[in-house]
Amino acid sequence: MGEKICGTYFRNDPERPLAYGEVELINPPRQRLRGEPKKEGIPVQPVIVGFCGTDHELMMMGRRGELGPKFPAGQTRLINGHEGVVWVPSQNRFAIVLIRGGDSVDPTRYTEDESYFEYGCDQADGLFCDRMYVNPDMLLSIPEGHVREGRIDLSFAKKMVFPDPFACMLFQLERMEDLGSAHWFRQTARRLGCGEEEARAAARDEIFARTVIFGLGTTGMFIGDVIRQAHPSARIVFVARSPEDSPKVQFALRQAGGVYVRSRHERMEDLAADICSALGGRATTFIGVSGSAVEHQIAFTHRVLGCNGLYNSFSLGPKITFDSMPFGFENHLIFGSINFRQDHMEQAIRMLAGSPYDQIVELIDKEEFIADPMGAYENKIYCAGAPMKTAVIWDPDRINRQG
Repeated sequence: MGEKICGTYFRNDPERPLAYGEVELINPPRQRLRGEPKKEGIPVQPVIVGFCGTDHELMMMGRRGELGPKFPAGQTRLINGHEGVVWVPSQNRFAIVLIRGGDSVDPTRYTEDESYFEYGCDQADGLFCDRMYVNPDMLLSIPEGHVREGRIDLSFAKKMVFPDPFACMLFQLERMEDLGSAHWFRQTARRLGCGEEEARAAARDEIFARTVIFGLGTTGMFIGDVIRQAHPSARIVFVARSPEDSPKVQFALRQAGGVYVRSRHERMEDLAADICSALGGRATTFIGVSGSAVEHQIAFTHRVLGCNGLYNSFSLGPKITFDSMPFGFENHLIFGSINFRQDHMEQAIRMLAGSPYDQIVELIDKEEFIADPMGAYENKIYCAGAPMKTAVIWDPDRINRQG
């Protein structure tokens, strides 16, 4: 029998797909990248862990009996959790877990002959437990100045539940810049009367001239933030259902700039007209992060996305449809990709360290959470009126609450 610890875990069960209790640890050798040796993990102790929408979706998959492919090999459960800070006893330091690895040149963009795993999400156990094992090459450093006498400052720790989604948004920015540059540079060169290199640089900026971000969860907020930092002249319009004076909307506008259009129209064409009015024209880029089918209807059926526009589908669930006649003649470019690389995550850690994003993280008491994990998910973490982000301090002895 292997070592046993306590944690929360998913299983295929129509009634209780998420449970807390004693589980047996596993430590199979894992590979960060193709060409590197497989290594057994070293023990780490989770300190603070954030809850992600993926956790909720995995719970629903377990309720439907669909989690089999997500379990680690030979197991019938998956310890969840993929956002947070861990303590590495053997190295006497805190770290952020690089979630994705595998037999791939780049596990975030693996191909048909490659494989991947994700701690807490897919074939590898995660952070909602007292102890876990992580490939030592997948423990990323944190900036100096946030640890005192073996404890990490709470304000900084809260920010460190975000490197995974923030890194995803840095990847989205990179993809939109690359695609926008390639999509626009020829007409930009003719309009500006310049060569290809200058035109591509200009097009990388111009693609964000009128940007719609449809949805205002943390991903919508983050993508607005990184676009604003990289392209200060961008006009950004957030669209969501929250009241204009809600703390979430006000925080997003302060952090990422932009304009807000509240979605409460009886007719979608009226919403589309208000978005275009706020933009000052049709969108050059439309980013869907709401998880709603309204996204593509507003963009394509109601023509918010302009000629030569870029459509970034970052929602999981809705189907995208469009009329092929205007789609072809208006030269739209559609892409979808939910990934990041290690360098994106390292950049995210640095950027988040200097941000105010700890202000949108609320804590749930660990004892309340483990007493009824499903109840916490359904009634506090993923419910109407829930905080933008919820986290749990798993090891209070490693937290400096005064920092």
